[in-house]
Amino acid sequence: MTVQTKAPESQFAYVVLAARRARQLMAGAPPLLENPKTQKATRVACEELEHGLLEFDVPEVASVDDDKDGSKRKK
Repeated sequence: MTVQTKAPESQFAYVVLAARRARQLMAGAPPLLENPKTQKATRVACEELEHGLLEFDVPEVASVDDDKDGSKRKK
């Protein structure tokens, strides 16, 4: 796994990360921005992602091999 701070290229990954961070903010975590533009947790989470303030892990993709008969299997 690699730790990244740049916003993910995948929109799905971006939304998942922003949602997890928004839940943390709603539970009482302090924002990582000094002066957020708004108090809404989802907007603050998106700002933090865009500024590269959040660290996240990117799991490695399992490789897929073709068997002799053409069926696919994971390593």
